[in-house]
Amino acid sequence: MVLTHYINLEVDVFFGFVVFVLPTSFPVYNQHPFIMQRGSRAPFLAFFGLIASVKAQGVCSLNAEGKPSLTWQTCSSSGCTTNNGQLVIDSNWRWAHSTSSSTNCYTGNTWDATLCPSDTACAANCCLDGSGGYQSTYGVSTSGNAATLGFVTNGAYATNIGSRLYLMASDTEYQMFNLLGKEFTFDVDVTTLGCGLNGALYFVNMDADGGKSKYPANKAGAAYGTGYCDTQCAMDLKWINGLVSCRHSPDEP
Repeated sequence: MVLTHYINLEVDVFFGFVVFVLPTSFPVYNQHPFIMQRGSRAPFLAFFGLIASVKAQGVCSLNAEGKPSLTWQTCSSSGCTTNNGQLVIDSNWRWAHSTSSSTNCYTGNTWDATLCPSDTACAANCCLDGSGGYQSTYGVSTSGNAATLGFVTNGAYATNIGSRLYLMASDTEYQMFNLLGKEFTFDVDVTTLGCGLNGALYFVNMDADGGKSKYPANKAGAAYGTGYCDTQCAMDLKWINGLVSCRHSPDEP
């Protein structure tokens, strides 16, 4: 069998995950989103409120965003085309704070009881912010078609562990992939991957805009890494469809 198209990647993984996004209107085997989680190096890749205008997952700008750029290739029998993309960190890793101050909405494994007495109240009182620097905050850096994801990053205000990143097609949408009848290739360097660490590249079914148009409570969208969900969705994610998952804490029933 001769494949007429393939996607070419090169990844060095230390610890982390890369995820590709599939449109929700297509079968999972047909299109996927790309996600990267910290500890990898890759050349490319990866319930709204009743009053959504008030009770919505907001965005603040105390920190600059500065998404790292990343190139990747689409190839056929006639040659390869280089695509220019960028990476975005999943909303789970972002600083969530009060919409009126820098007070943390989430500390350790719990939401602030005053700002977040319920999921809708928390979404109204809290916002997602920019990265503050992908390398200094998350240990993520890129160079051409390679991305490096560290495991533990000691930032100015907190220690970050792990990451999950998506490949972007634009400032507001994830890169979507149609893999039917095609080949997906990538290189991974695991020479510095320590024992007991997990590095992965995988696809997941998501909306191209991160659910922003489907869920009015989601004001952040793909630009801030929203919309991810898997079998751990209910307990693992802080934000679901623009609202806060108050059951995120492992200490809560």
